[in-house]
Amino acid sequence: MAKPNYNFAKRQRDLAKEQKKEEKLARKKAAAEGNAVEHDVEADHDVAQDDADTTETPAPHA
Repeated sequence: MAKPNYNFAKRQRDLAKEQKKEEKLARKKAAAEGNAVEHDVEADHDVAQDDADTTETPAPHA
């Protein structure tokens, strides 16, 4: 059995943390300038696509 690569996992967490920090800074900067921050269109599309792929039957109303 392969053992987990903790260095890779830590690097991915650090990169995600750094990206989140940069996005927050960009939002603050845009808010200070009075501009609205636009969402990443591709990220929104991916979420919408994932939602479209899942087919759930609604629960019956009692």
